[in-house]
Amino acid sequence: MKVILTDDLENLGKRGEVKEVATGYGRNFLIPKGMAYPATAANLKKLEKEQLFEATATEKKIKGTKETAGRIEKLTLTIARQAGEEDKLFGSVTSSDLADLLKEEGIQVDKKKIILEKPIKALGEYQVPIKLGDGVETRIKIKLVKEDKEE
Repeated sequence: MKVILTDDLENLGKRGEVKEVATGYGRNFLIPKGMAYPATAANLKKLEKEQLFEATATEKKIKGTKETAGRIEKLTLTIARQAGEEDKLFGSVTSSDLADLLKEEGIQVDKKKIILEKPIKALGEYQVPIKLGDGVETRIKIKLVKEDKEE
């Protein structure tokens, strides 16, 4: 019996694949549990339309992600922080701080996608990688400068 999988099944296949399974397995287990449906001509046409729709949606999402990456690459964020001797910061700059600064620039990025091995604790210029998803990766330029003390 041929079925179309509605879920990723570890020992059988991925969602949307057409698989040949034992008739009893298909009728008594996969179909009643909603893990698959019969691979009839109508269902195969429906699957083809769904895959085309998903491909188009994924393509649009990747295009949007690449546009965001282009905007991020053009940015140089200047951060003024208090620093002591040897240009060491009082505190640090974290991925959460960078996500907030990007948000102020109109770019929404999850702090988990900003790859900082450890928080930045010294003045200087840095290139921080950002993995936006869908295989798109970019870098943001960070310039840490000493904050002027106003008294």
